[in-house]
Amino acid sequence: MKFGILPPYRTGVTADPDWMGPFVRHAEALGFESVYVVEHVVVQAGYDENYPYAPSGRMPLPVDCPIPDPLELLAYLAGITERLVLGTGILVLPAHEPAMLAKRLATIDVLSKGRMRLGIGVGWQREELEAVGVDFGTRGARTDEAIEALQALWTQDEASHDGPFFSFDRVVSRPRPVQPGGIPIHVGGHSRAAARRAGRYGSGFQPLGLEGEELAARIVEMRAAAVEADRDPDAIELSLGGLLDLCDDAALAAAEAAGAHRLVLSTRNGDLDETLAEMSAFAERALS
Repeated sequence: MKFGILPPYRTGVTADPDWMGPFVRHAEALGFESVYVVEHVVVQAGYDENYPYAPSGRMPLPVDCPIPDPLELLAYLAGITERLVLGTGILVLPAHEPAMLAKRLATIDVLSKGRMRLGIGVGWQREELEAVGVDFGTRGARTDEAIEALQALWTQDEASHDGPFFSFDRVVSRPRPVQPGGIPIHVGGHSRAAARRAGRYGSGFQPLGLEGEELAARIVEMRAAAVEADRDPDAIELSLGGLLDLCDDAALAAAEAAGAHRLVLSTRNGDLDETLAEMSAFAERALS
């Protein structure tokens, strides 16, 4: 099983190069496979309490928490690392126009020598999507079409796509990603729609906030959708989440039993030295 790591966003350190630099270099040196970053273009002050991954309906980040653009941040991290996979976990895909996004992602992939991984979701915050001119009710259909458009731009010599949200004809987008077939797309989310989307389109599935029977059911739905789309369900990687400071042997065993290819571990401590020490202790136990 591989291990990714996510910086402690709630502490406000992710826009600090003096914090993020040592963090990712240490992760790479210890043998972590990947670093993951999140996206919120904006956060509505007083947003509706509909965050789906906490009983309170409130996300764990303060409204005024610095959340840098994920691709700009990953481009910076690419320049100070050599092997670490650069992942979004997750990027709110319906907020993006795919031709511009395809170019930005391909550029990072080329300059990092093939280390980009695109984790996507439909977004849960209505106010965020409305702030960038996107109808919240169309976010699922828009996401599916954006995936198709990205894949066309990355794989076709003269890319064409004609859909209700995006359209282009015989366009050339260069550079192409280094990775064959384009940048791997991992679908995040907790819903049946997310599981089906991962099966139809994804190189990976990152079910969020699920465990036990509900997690098992989503994996079954993902695999069924892959078979229906004439794709190999065994080729779709499963990434699960956890907390670095609480990831004990039981948590590792549960992830392995669920069939996880990867655990993406969130950190919570804004003290850099203490976080690096927590990473080292985990690596000694799980990565050696």
